[in-house]
Amino acid sequence: IVESYIGFIESYRDPYGSRGEFEGFVAVVNKDMSAKFTRLVASAERLLPQLPWPQPFEKDRFLKPDFTSLDVLTFAGSGIPAGINIPNYDDIRQTVGFKNVSLGNVLAVAYHTQKEKLTFLEDHDKDLYIKWKGPSFEVQVGLHELLGHGSGKLFVQDDKGKFNFDTSLVNPETGEEVKSWYKQGETWDSKFSTIASTYEECRAECVGLYLCLSREILKIFNHEGADADDVIYVNWLTMVRAGVLGLEFYTPETQKWRQAHMQARFVILRVLLEAGEGLVTVRQTTGTDGKPDAIITLDREKIGTVGKAAIEAFLRKLQVYKSTADVEAGRALYSNYSRVTDAEPERYLTLRQTVLLRKESRKMFVQANTRIEGGDVQFQNYEASAAGLISSFVERFSEDGDELETCLQELSCRDSKHWRI
Repeated sequence: IVESYIGFIESYRDPYGSRGEFEGFVAVVNKDMSAKFTRLVASAERLLPQLPWPQPFEKDRFLKPDFTSLDVLTFAGSGIPAGINIPNYDDIRQTVGFKNVSLGNVLAVAYHTQKEKLTFLEDHDKDLYIKWKGPSFEVQVGLHELLGHGSGKLFVQDDKGKFNFDTSLVNPETGEEVKSWYKQGETWDSKFSTIASTYEECRAECVGLYLCLSREILKIFNHEGADADDVIYVNWLTMVRAGVLGLEFYTPETQKWRQAHMQARFVILRVLLEAGEGLVTVRQTTGTDGKPDAIITLDREKIGTVGKAAIEAFLRKLQVYKSTADVEAGRALYSNYSRVTDAEPERYLTLRQTVLLRKESRKMFVQANTRIEGGDVQFQNYEASAAGLISSFVERFSEDGDELETCLQELSCRDSKHWRI
């Protein structure tokens, strides 16, 4: 089964946070993994009440989506995600529905790391990380896309003055009646504008962390007993490490974040550090090479208590502020946890320099090509190297390469005023 997507979809790279970037991909369905996601979809209505907000803050009816695992043949865009939930319009997700995909072969390649290149973890954690990173991330992506982006209700007043919620409803964060909502013509993106993407990614990531503690969910992915414990631990450890690595995408000169997911993971790191009680520590040290280094620790015995309580409280705030269109409270909360300073004890700006010093070379995705010979489709693969990457592009655009290069340069010049050089 072949699937294709094409259109203006993600708005991450738009300086205004609203214009979609054109992209397209062709992929083949992974039937075995898709079967697991289908079971997760079938369980969704039973799992949604486990989320930490009152029932009126959840959609009136869960519109079961198609959830497919795909192996990408080719992806045309500025970045290749691990999973996708479309469309990106919350009002359409709420009233019409949505579709989820997990890009299985992207997961397998993107998170393959050699032990000696794995930074900021102790040796025993490196072994667990390498063994369970793939399986744990499959769980996280499934929960993130389906029950993260697919959950939560927006409180709306339509053009006739009708509300889709009980106006006497009590806000669980203030103890008072709900005082704000989306009015005619207002959407999640228009209200939360520049933080909408990263805020929503953070909410979905928190849903994944929170629900991966469910043994029922882990069983859907064939993880039970001690294996399930390791999947939970590595999933949380991965998120903590991702929060540290995310500092690479913060620009001190402008005090701006350049990547929505990385900002979201840093925010989660801050929440877990704030929880205290030794749940998470980030200790800055000196490496065996005499250069600055850091060690991350996560107390696996406290994930289900201290960690769960911290994510539960934070996730509830994220959803309540989103549901009620409370931009002021939502922006204040998110901006506070997004702040990067060099204050003790964390010294995030100093830690950022260590992250840059220790960062692994960025992975290059070498994509295959297909061509028709004698009426048959031929698959052309390339070696995993810079030369292979260049050959793949040259042969893919052999007929219109010059025209495409001109178009890309024009687009780059048009947007260059937004980017600091």
